[in-house]
Amino acid sequence: MKLTQAQARRIGLAAQGLGGDRDRSVGMRQVQRVIDTLGQFQIDAVNVLARAQYMPLFTRLGAYDPALLTRAAATPPRRVFEFWGHAASLIDIRLYPVLRFRAAQAHEHAWDMMRTLLDTQPAVIEEIFDAVARHGPVTARNLDLGEDRPRDNWGWNWSVSKTALEWLFRCGRVTVAGRTSQFERIYDLPERVIPRPFLKASQVWESASAEERIGLSHAAHVELVRRGAQALGVGTLRCLSDYFRTGLASTRAAIDDLVRTGELLPATVDGAKEPAWVWHAAARPRHIRAAALVSPFDSLVFERRRLLSLFGTDYTIGLYTPREQRVHGYYVYLFLLDDVFAARVDLKADRASGTLLVQSAWLEPVAETQRVRVGQQLAGELRRLAGWLNLTDIAVTGKGDLARDLAAAVGR
Repeated sequence: MKLTQAQARRIGLAAQGLGGDRDRSVGMRQVQRVIDTLGQFQIDAVNVLARAQYMPLFTRLGAYDPALLTRAAATPPRRVFEFWGHAASLIDIRLYPVLRFRAAQAHEHAWDMMRTLLDTQPAVIEEIFDAVARHGPVTARNLDLGEDRPRDNWGWNWSVSKTALEWLFRCGRVTVAGRTSQFERIYDLPERVIPRPFLKASQVWESASAEERIGLSHAAHVELVRRGAQALGVGTLRCLSDYFRTGLASTRAAIDDLVRTGELLPATVDGAKEPAWVWHAAARPRHIRAAALVSPFDSLVFERRRLLSLFGTDYTIGLYTPREQRVHGYYVYLFLLDDVFAARVDLKADRASGTLLVQSAWLEPVAETQRVRVGQQLAGELRRLAGWLNLTDIAVTGKGDLARDLAAAVGR
């Protein structure tokens, strides 16, 4: 199959559930449809605008009640569970048994503080596990052992109990039952959280021999690549590997299986050096009609090199970049207009004043001839976003070559 870049873009956008109707009545059925489509929502704690896991649903469905996703993750019948997919993510519950191989490989991916605790205080880990079994669901604070901790590193000043709980979570002995209002993980035993059919399916791994586990691991990789291919529509080896962070060799073997079954179709994309594959059932629309803000952690933009290759968009979030090196801002959203990224904006919710702050607004070169339309469509999307966040005003306060046009459009 030979594709132009425009064809590949449209296949990818349709596979991601973009270009459909928004702002109709949204209930759990519509949320489930997006779960089926994407397979996961990456989690991020930063709440400058909205936490990352809530944005993909807004991007695809429009204004919806975020309590729907909270309910899907924290109350029976759970539709998503928290674990390591592309990164820390809310993942389709049907993938719980599939990801058992990743839990079994926990030691390979453990952080230094976990390894140190495993090597020096293994009894503490068992003590914490027993406490979860007796008292769960619990937070790390509930089980704090009261030790003094260094305060010079805001991101990693974990207590011993938190480190133990994170290890137990990574290896699958405990799971996450939900989050507190302060965004703390609430831990419990899997048998008290995961629906029984998926828990039972995951236990096949425990009784399997070493040889059988190799087969189970391969089957799991095939399923993850299958779900990634469905979500991407078209992708290279690197893209399909990146979606659920599966190794290149394992992904390649999975692709070979999916080609043999006819689920993946080999393809080339104009201008791309790497071979690609198309999901056999992917829609191939001639047009995409969309106007949507895309979060830095949206699965559409997981793989930044794919974004550059297909859309010509070189994208850095800014969040992890020193202030003096930021070009477009701190927490930058891309604005999708039809099948191109037409602008980018640095957004912040000033909840005290009820204002959506546009701290910078930039027009992408591909949309230079549509400056007025981009400003108008982006203004409409900002109004939709502000309403969803219960903000009453929009202020275009910052820099950028689109700021003046956008301010005028917002004012109108």
